[in-house]
Amino acid sequence: MSGQPMPCSAAEIGSLFLFEKLSAEQLDRLCGEGRVELFDPGPVFTEGDPATCFYVMIEGTVIMSRRVGSDDIEVSRTSQPGVYAGAVMAYLGDGKPQRYMNSVRVPEPTRFFVLPAESFANLIHEWFPMAVHLLEGLALGSQTFQRAVGQRERLLALGSLSAGLTHELNNPAAAAARATSSLRDRVAHMRNKLGAIASGPYHGDALKALVELQERTAERVSKAPALSPLEASDREDELADWLDDHGVQNGWQIAPTFVQGGLDVDWLEQVAVAVGEQELLQSAIECLNYTVEAELLMSEIEDSTTRISHLVDAAKQYSQLDRAPYQVADVHELLDSTLLMLSGKIGPQVKVVKEYDRSVPRIPAYPAELNQVWTNLIDNAVSAINSAGGEGTLTVRTAVVHDRLLVEFRDTGPGVPAEIRGRIFDPFFTTKPVGEGTGLGLDISWRIVVNKHHGDLKVESVPGDTRFQVLLPLAATDTEPDTAPDPAQEPS
Repeated sequence: MSGQPMPCSAAEIGSLFLFEKLSAEQLDRLCGEGRVELFDPGPVFTEGDPATCFYVMIEGTVIMSRRVGSDDIEVSRTSQPGVYAGAVMAYLGDGKPQRYMNSVRVPEPTRFFVLPAESFANLIHEWFPMAVHLLEGLALGSQTFQRAVGQRERLLALGSLSAGLTHELNNPAAAAARATSSLRDRVAHMRNKLGAIASGPYHGDALKALVELQERTAERVSKAPALSPLEASDREDELADWLDDHGVQNGWQIAPTFVQGGLDVDWLEQVAVAVGEQELLQSAIECLNYTVEAELLMSEIEDSTTRISHLVDAAKQYSQLDRAPYQVADVHELLDSTLLMLSGKIGPQVKVVKEYDRSVPRIPAYPAELNQVWTNLIDNAVSAINSAGGEGTLTVRTAVVHDRLLVEFRDTGPGVPAEIRGRIFDPFFTTKPVGEGTGLGLDISWRIVVNKHHGDLKVESVPGDTRFQVLLPLAATDTEPDTAPDPAQEPS
């Protein structure tokens, strides 16, 4: 955009704080290579366009904004003469086309000194060669530094997740090992009992009936209903009384196993009828007890190995190692995998509530990086709850709001004080105790959501109800997947 040309006064340009130390010759050259333009209310330049000029406001009001999704979010508004914007990095001369990093508009007639980007770069190099070297080093160093601290933050998160995953895997693995050892013992006892029965004075029909009972009992165990503690206790008493009445020894030890396997008094009556002989009942009950125990142990092993499999699947889903970095993803799968990976850190005292709108569509995204956002926000929520006593609720909600996908993390912690709410997304700002936070989690999350996904990240907070809201576009943006900026390399 261009404004109405106006005379350039070296004296007026020299009164601006940016140029006040320049000589008269330098000011004359600025007026010779640049120009003064008067802009009517409206846009001056737009974010993303080629950065062709360097603008310095002489008189008026400037509004600076950033594009977030489909909205322009106002960043600053000022009437301070001398404020500048536009091709501020033209002096780098790195061969890459410079683009405007934000949009500028004016709400009233405003005069600017406008200097072409090429002229600005040449003058800076000619007049301030040492400063150029320092600024280039600062810019490159800042990018390298932010890339390093971003990688460090990822490594810290990975270390925490690895420790949690190891803990989560250890529990089912240890349970499976214990169950396997116990199962080996029960099977050995079962073989001995069957051998004793087979060598005893029992006719073939009784042995056949016992084998059939084993098969039917094993099938019954697999369909055992879930009982409340009171129901289980009452049934144990009934079975123990029945076993005592029928002369079965150690009935009080056998009854809990039978109840867990779904057996009742009616089933034991069928066993007594099928066996037929009182002498065989004790051996039959003991043999069936080993059968039930073996089935229960095999179910425990199956549950443990299934748990391990789910954890491995969740780790793969979380890391996205076997998938393309940019893809159409189901946000609920990403949330579930992250919650599972962090379950050890969340702990039993934090109640997790999922309010998912399953009708929300899959979205184009960088899933591994969104998982990093979820990790940071969940970690902050759990830390806030722990700071308030360790007990509370974490609610994860999804919905579609104004053509964008909302992912909200709500916790019952003490809240974010109003005086620091505007700083929580700043790099290295943290409210956690020393050694517990780097102050980079929310900064990285902001970069991933806003810069890379063209979404928005907001916070609403009162004591007992803090909500971090991630808003993501439902459709792909104009940014190409292979050229989207790395959040760890974006300057703050």
